[in-house]
Amino acid sequence: MNEARGRAATGHTAGIDRAAFLKRAAALGLLASTGALAGAPAAGAATAREHSDSGRGLTYRGVAYDTGTSYFPPELTRPLWSTQALTTDMDAIDRRLHCNYVNVFGTVVERLVETSAAALKRGLAVSIQPRLFDHPQERILSHLARTAREAEKLRRAHDPEVVLVVGCEHILFTPGIVPGDTFMERIRYLTEEVYDFEEILRRLDAFLGRAAAVARRHFHGRVTYGSAAGFEEVDWSRFDIVGLDYYSYHRDPAEHTEELRPYRRWNKPIMILEFGCCTYRGAAKRGGDGWDVVDWDKPVPEIKGKLVRSEREQADHIAFMLDVFESEGFLSASPYEFIAVDSPHSPVPEYDLDMASYGLVKVIRKDLTDPASPYRWEPKLSFHAVARHNRAACGG
Repeated sequence: MNEARGRAATGHTAGIDRAAFLKRAAALGLLASTGALAGAPAAGAATAREHSDSGRGLTYRGVAYDTGTSYFPPELTRPLWSTQALTTDMDAIDRRLHCNYVNVFGTVVERLVETSAAALKRGLAVSIQPRLFDHPQERILSHLARTAREAEKLRRAHDPEVVLVVGCEHILFTPGIVPGDTFMERIRYLTEEVYDFEEILRRLDAFLGRAAAVARRHFHGRVTYGSAAGFEEVDWSRFDIVGLDYYSYHRDPAEHTEELRPYRRWNKPIMILEFGCCTYRGAAKRGGDGWDVVDWDKPVPEIKGKLVRSEREQADHIAFMLDVFESEGFLSASPYEFIAVDSPHSPVPEYDLDMASYGLVKVIRKDLTDPASPYRWEPKLSFHAVARHNRAACGG
């Protein structure tokens, strides 16, 4: 499958049909309230805000950064990789976005290490998240162990904090929890078949227990997991931080507070590892499903329908959500994502794949038909919105 079609699995991958799944799950009573797993603290326990690192506002203001993820092995979302491009990106994240943290994720361990080291040398904290999708569980755990060992070396060598994230939404991306050889098959199963969701949650819990044990064996800093908020139930007692991929849409901040309240029961800091929306009118409401607007079967992938590009919608949504997370006093919040190399911009609307991108910058690719073609990037309105927010939050 070509690289462009690989992008059909990203944007926010777990968002595929998530809305359909959640509606079906609610109708069937499959999802219990968050914290239903054994070990959840009592509802009257102190809130996570009382246990946050800062007590007020975000401690870490950052951005999610893809080093190249293999959704359809062996292809990567970033076929081109260079130290020069990485330096340019890190300089923008540090000096122009005014971040003090980077949420680094990807498949190639060497790239995770290089990117994290580049951020740490600038004084930026990092979270490191290995992603190895659709491989046997033992291989995924081995990949995690290797990443954990490298993360521990970085933690010992640098002053800024290094957090290890034991993966992303394993209920979808790791075989053996939900039936299906690929995450697309597993998503289809969850939205179309009849199943015992409690049994699926038990399998997820068992795998997360193994993943946490592997992480603790090789890494001695704080550990978390990138869970799909409202979709996965996680026993957070085995982690130091509650980690959420959060793509809900509400106009009223109070509705976000209500939706996020159950996660406070664990008395742990909360990291929003992903949030955001794509770059067209109506994308904010679609959240994690917003990327699914491309016809990947065309010789040159095309945007479906008559979408209207709107950098303003993306910028306003991200700014709104950053204000929400600041008011919640969470440990961190990372817009997804800095750059989506495999979704280039075009002045021709039907070929403007950046509309289906969550990136803060738009990619200008020399050859739209060649995923490995050289490119440059330009800031979008969302880039400037994040920069303004961070600058103001840090007192200018």
